[in-house]
Amino acid sequence: MKQIDEIEKKLGIKLIDPDIRTGADMQGVMYNQKTCTLDPEMVCYEMYRDRYATEQDHAWLKEHNLRYDITVIPPQLICGEYNKTKGHYHPICSDEMTYPELYEIISGNAIYLLQKTDLSSIIALHAQEGQAVLIPPDFGHVTINISETEPLIMVNIVSSRFESIYGDYEYRKGAAYYFLSDKTFVKNNAYPASIPPLRKLGTRHMNILDGFPKTDIYSIIGNEKVAAFFNNPGIHQQELQYLFFVEE
Repeated sequence: MKQIDEIEKKLGIKLIDPDIRTGADMQGVMYNQKTCTLDPEMVCYEMYRDRYATEQDHAWLKEHNLRYDITVIPPQLICGEYNKTKGHYHPICSDEMTYPELYEIISGNAIYLLQKTDLSSIIALHAQEGQAVLIPPDFGHVTINISETEPLIMVNIVSSRFESIYGDYEYRKGAAYYFLSDKTFVKNNAYPASIPPLRKLGTRHMNILDGFPKTDIYSIIGNEKVAAFFNNPGIHQQELQYLFFVEE
């Protein structure tokens, strides 16, 4: 595939053995699932897990219990929505906090739809090429490709001890809000009526933690201080309280 060749050349990383999310995986988390049946074989997006440029880099990532992944979300409208990931929460790792995750947009335009586990905060965070997005502890998330013509290519760093928890998103038929093809957000009625209104933010409203890269997150390799955070986020617990600082 030409697109994969271009990604490999840009990142210097081989993309092999993807995990694929199909229409069968996504049917239950769509807004319009009652009247729109997905082709169960349709490729919705691809995830290339535990990738690296050199064996030396891979050894460092493994030593620090980290994983570098690449996700490709094609541009397509599905059942009246922009193409998206299934959505997941993160397991608890330390200090009763869940694992964090750091993303970077390599190409395209995205909305990260974040929701706190207790549903006290729900955020639509817009990010573009070259920008990093931190998924803080105690938040689940869905990523949406908001382009009809360009693929969304993103990379992430997360603990290798991490396993996604999909159950609540499956049970509630997706995230707390859907982003539809007319570029509007619609509340998911499977959630309580008391959930807060959606906050629409950009990366300029995110205080990436001190010393963390705001782009080129692969550069974390070799940075012991930053690496420690992904398995022990409590070391930045105070700073995380001020991660999102301005509303639009």
